[in-house]
Amino acid sequence: MALVMLKTTIAGSLPKPAWLATPRQLWAPWLLEGQALAEGKRDAVVLALREQEEAGIDIVTDGEQTRRHFVWGFVEQMEGIDFSKMVTIGIRADRYKAEVPTVVAPVRRRGPVHSDEVRFARASTRRPLKFTMPGPMTIVDTIHDEHYRSRADLGMAFARLLNEEARELEALGVDMIQLDEPAFNVYMDEVRDWGVEALDGAVAGLSCRTAVHICYGYGIKANTEWKQTLGSEWRQYERTFPLLARSRIGGVSLECAASHVPISLIGLLGDKDILLGAVDVASDRIETPEEVAAVIREAMKHVRPERISPCTNCGMVPLSREVARGKLRALAGGAALVRRELMG
Repeated sequence: MALVMLKTTIAGSLPKPAWLATPRQLWAPWLLEGQALAEGKRDAVVLALREQEEAGIDIVTDGEQTRRHFVWGFVEQMEGIDFSKMVTIGIRADRYKAEVPTVVAPVRRRGPVHSDEVRFARASTRRPLKFTMPGPMTIVDTIHDEHYRSRADLGMAFARLLNEEARELEALGVDMIQLDEPAFNVYMDEVRDWGVEALDGAVAGLSCRTAVHICYGYGIKANTEWKQTLGSEWRQYERTFPLLARSRIGGVSLECAASHVPISLIGLLGDKDILLGAVDVASDRIETPEEVAAVIREAMKHVRPERISPCTNCGMVPLSREVARGKLRALAGGAALVRRELMG
């Protein structure tokens, strides 16, 4: 049993090579065009997969190398969203400003969004493959709506589109589909009122593993400053985890490394899988395997080890590639330490 425990994964993103996009920058524009851009994206995916494999990561992702931003990768392919009508809004409860497109008509997929990316990634690795997409509430919070006039109605519409996409990706061989919902740590009443329902709709009918990623954000200035206002204990999960325990979602990816989250809160998730954030992405300091192992051991006081997948706190796109590689190795090394302990 111990041999299959503590399978490592990452939240999703890895830094992009400097020849593809400006390093350490969110929403960075592409530095290539046309066929060179298409080829460059594929090359970057192969590099991301190999770096995870060589570090010892068990469940790999494409590193989100083909997407400028984790929300735009999906939203750009939708009808009903006008990218010529960009509006500056406050997102994540006005934590920071972003220039976003406008919903002007009912949202629909033009066709498959990520199928080609998944086919390529699936053919490029033999390891279990996780694919990430933005969750309904986080999409709603990252666009400007002039059509639905209801965050809940727009969220439910996106849940249906995400579900269409997820079913197609599952059929192409994705082993885990993860929906990213950083908005779940901000809009607690909406999570209760419609957020979990929308999340359930997005994963309805899937037989592959599913997860939702809920963190305190990338390691950027606006997020680190926000964290400093949250006090000595961060208890946002306390309100959402009991709701998720009753949901369809299979697992929850959460932030525990170098944070003020009481790790005991994972006990509120019932029998869900725990994608345990054991690597801090808000610091350039590379953890030691022993530090990662300490987070895992602490989590094991509250949930069984077979339910734990050691993970990163959030995406690593704002980091340097060298730092990200070091953190991947530390993550895999820490999980290996605890596996050996479990084997006696």
